[in-house]
Amino acid sequence: MILPPALLLGVTLLVPVVDRVPSLNVEQVCEGIAQQGGVSFRDPNIAVEKKNCLDSEHATRDELSKQWSSFSAADKTACTNEATMGGESSYTELLTCLEMARDVRALHSESQKSDAPNAKARAAPSGRAPPKP
Repeated sequence: MILPPALLLGVTLLVPVVDRVPSLNVEQVCEGIAQQGGVSFRDPNIAVEKKNCLDSEHATRDELSKQWSSFSAADKTACTNEATMGGESSYTELLTCLEMARDVRALHSESQKSDAPNAKARAAPSGRAPPKP
């Protein structure tokens, strides 16, 4: 079956955004962070604080790019949606969300593995009489 070109375009748009690190506009969040640290809106340190924030966000994006393939597709989707919700986006927030989701999953997996022998021991009859009350 040959697909019409318009349908092919639609299919390419269905490819999840999770294949690459999203492009976030961190200007707003850095502007807000810089203004929170300033004494007034004319504080000369605001520009420096904003630049520091932008530099930090770009470094975090670089780190995120290195780790991106190690995160699950479901976590990438959920965390990207969370990080872009509300208008202000942050690579730091995105990376933190992804790391927390990964770490919780790992802890849960470890917990299940460590509980498995105990569960088997509880389920298997020991051949001994139960303790008397």
